[in-house]
Amino acid sequence: MLALALGLGAWAYATRPADVRISASPADAVVRFGSSAGTGTLDVKDLDPGTYTVEVARKGFVPVKATIALDRGDDERLTYRLEPASIKFTLDLKPKTAAYRILRSDGKTLTGKGPFKGTVPAGKTTVTCTAKDCKPVERALYVDEPVALTEWLDPKGQLVSKVGMFSCVPAPKGVAITPDGKQAWVTALVTQPSIAAYDPHTGAVLGEVDLGKNGAVEVIFSKDGKRAYASQMQSASVFEIDTRTFKVLRKFKTGSSWTKIVALSPDGKRLYAANWSGDDISEIDLGSGTVLRRMRTVDTPRGLWPTADGKRLFVAGFGENSHVGRIAVIDLATGKSRTLFEDHGAAMRHMVADERRGLLFTSDLGKDRLYVTDMGTLKTRLFATTDNCPNTIDISPDGKVLFVSCRGANNPKSYNLRGPEWGTVLLFDTTTAKPLDAIIGGNQCTALDLSDDGKLLVFSDFLDARLRVYEVPPYEVLARGRGGRYKAHLAEIVKPEWKGWRGPSGSVTD
Repeated sequence: MLALALGLGAWAYATRPADVRISASPADAVVRFGSSAGTGTLDVKDLDPGTYTVEVARKGFVPVKATIALDRGDDERLTYRLEPASIKFTLDLKPKTAAYRILRSDGKTLTGKGPFKGTVPAGKTTVTCTAKDCKPVERALYVDEPVALTEWLDPKGQLVSKVGMFSCVPAPKGVAITPDGKQAWVTALVTQPSIAAYDPHTGAVLGEVDLGKNGAVEVIFSKDGKRAYASQMQSASVFEIDTRTFKVLRKFKTGSSWTKIVALSPDGKRLYAANWSGDDISEIDLGSGTVLRRMRTVDTPRGLWPTADGKRLFVAGFGENSHVGRIAVIDLATGKSRTLFEDHGAAMRHMVADERRGLLFTSDLGKDRLYVTDMGTLKTRLFATTDNCPNTIDISPDGKVLFVSCRGANNPKSYNLRGPEWGTVLLFDTTTAKPLDAIIGGNQCTALDLSDDGKLLVFSDFLDARLRVYEVPPYEVLARGRGGRYKAHLAEIVKPEWKGWRGPSGSVTD
């Protein structure tokens, strides 16, 4: 009986199919065995005897190809560790005198100052950059293709992090980030192309829009991101643009003059256009493309905020002719405008709101202030003071942070000339009105937009024809940052060549 059992066991083993398990490193390498494939580890069972081909590959590593012979009953366990290839790696530092430390995947370290150009083995790589009076930067990468990295070292204490700066269209008046966060559309106030779209991380031009002989003032997007709407003040028009093709689909004449800010109704069916010289708001039906009505309102209307319930439209009056800035609200059922707040010498420019708390924020370029209006009681109060000439404002998705671009004081000869102060961007806590951080920009920070996820901030240096891009940390990081660089930035606003300057001279203008 024992002999029979042993014989049956030997027969079973001799006739049993073969099995194989193949493990690869890195763990996300692709393993191919005959017609089977998997990632990391591949198990193949019930194989006939024969010769098989094994292929293991991953981007950035030297691939392996081998053959194995299997007999009946074999149970193979194979491991393949791919060798990392040498990958081109360049590092540009801002400032250029910053020091770097590159920890390679093989454990070796590269150190030096200034730009680095060379190779590193594929795999996990950590880059650390340091410079005097700057906060250090540490970035972990998985290198598997050529890397061209630029690291901006921000001043110590600054909480937002610079990720890029690049040239754009001249006189960048407005900027808007597409809902998917992949493009930043910039309007050129008086030149062509009227609008250019950029990759906000690289500065690459992704598309251009030609609106004829004139430029554009502001641009916004539909909620689905398929359409853009851009205003053109010289022709008192609004253009509807296909965001995929960058082609103009329709042109709406507002029937008024000097159209600037545009806003969409909550349902996306109507468009409101503020007409600077017309002192009215055009309401356009996007289905038919016709102007339904023009609603008279305050002197030189600019900022707009349609309420989420679709019943009211708040208006910021710049007051260019009357020298009185006003905040008004239009009852959309009747089209009647009512002034809620006014101040001589003020110049109300832009509006954003936190609908959940019913708070509307307005920038005052004339008196360097921010106001907050209770959308329930319609009472307005001073929220905070700012640097000179606050322009565009935006609010974080959670409603906790207000972002403000400030042009800086005008040149005494002309606001079209570079002035005595750098432009700035300020961050405020919307609950406490306390400053959270500050950025020193270039000449006349004007356009500003925050991505829909609240993580990317883009703003323009108007007279430098340049965009700056920053990553924004969560509110919790800002809140415990003790004001970031707000106090420190106050000593840096005035340019060195203007030391002894005694204050702005001349009128403000939008």
